[in-house]
Amino acid sequence: MLENLATLREGRSRRVSSWDTTGRNADAWPVAAGETKTLAHITGAGIIRHIWFTISCEDPLYLRKCVLRMYWDGQEHPSVEAPVGDFFGVGHAKVASFASAVLTMSANPGQDSHAAMNCYFPMPFATEARITVTNEGEVPVGAWYFYVDYDVLDATPVNQGRFHAHWRRSNPCPPPTHQGPDPEVNLTDQDNYLILEAEGRGHYVGCNLSVHNLYGGWWGEGDDMIMIDGQKWPPDMHGTGSEDYFSHAWGMQIQNAFPYSGVSYHAGPNMGYNELITVYRYHLADPVVFQQSIRVSIEHGHANDRCDDYASTAYWYQTLPSKPFPPFPKMEERLPRPDVVVQPVNLPIPVKDRPRSGSPINPKLG
Repeated sequence: MLENLATLREGRSRRVSSWDTTGRNADAWPVAAGETKTLAHITGAGIIRHIWFTISCEDPLYLRKCVLRMYWDGQEHPSVEAPVGDFFGVGHAKVASFASAVLTMSANPGQDSHAAMNCYFPMPFATEARITVTNEGEVPVGAWYFYVDYDVLDATPVNQGRFHAHWRRSNPCPPPTHQGPDPEVNLTDQDNYLILEAEGRGHYVGCNLSVHNLYGGWWGEGDDMIMIDGQKWPPDMHGTGSEDYFSHAWGMQIQNAFPYSGVSYHAGPNMGYNELITVYRYHLADPVVFQQSIRVSIEHGHANDRCDDYASTAYWYQTLPSKPFPPFPKMEERLPRPDVVVQPVNLPIPVKDRPRSGSPINPKLG
């Protein structure tokens, strides 16, 4: 970015915001319970450069109950669909302070509901951009402050994919179904947690993953698998462990948030029961290119032997029209589990009491 900063660009800078057009200081929009509001509707060609939100709501779970959607170039179904907090890089309906190259959140120490949220993913469009928010909760949002900063262009952006983001959850991840003589062996992605499945031409630029640790111990050991332009075995890109995919090692370094990878949120015992964590990996220098389709998944535990609560937001660029997303989970299905829970009796029990790389005898967690 610094090499190109001095290069003169085409276009004209503009902004849509929640400013009080009467000249007073009521610079926020309320969003009633059940209401959908259009924050920005821009016509013509352009590129969104920056989005900033800060929100005031008395419901502590508003970050999962409020949904952000974006639409490009007249496509009826959204290209972006995610709970607000998860889109900006922190799950579990929590706020935190972290900074990556494309997503940031800033909250005062001890604050658990209010934060500044920023997105710097460029979002080109040829004829139209529309951004909406929906409050699916029972409590009104008293104040939704926002900026949408963009460039107006005289011509349609050339060879530019359209920005996409999609949230998924598996609560809890199901036990493995593959059969074999050795439960340690996994030679398929069919039981993995699915992060992204898309059709078209484009490139995957990363994800965040929020895990609620339901068993204690190390929740990782899951290999990431990326299949490009069709399913096959072995995958085109096969990883070696959860923290390895997220560019960490020997477990997650829970205090670290870096430009391309890191931990944006952590609460509870490290690698312990009821741990809450959000980790991220953004492929900004190394986007994963696909011409026809892409499938990104990760094991939940080695060979999918753990059944923790997983939720993720994937980010990518692709051509339009894009395939509609699966039906978005209802509000009740998006809510985080309570911070303090009794271990559910209906959860499958993972394989235990066998030599594993995460055991105290061998602390290598890769």
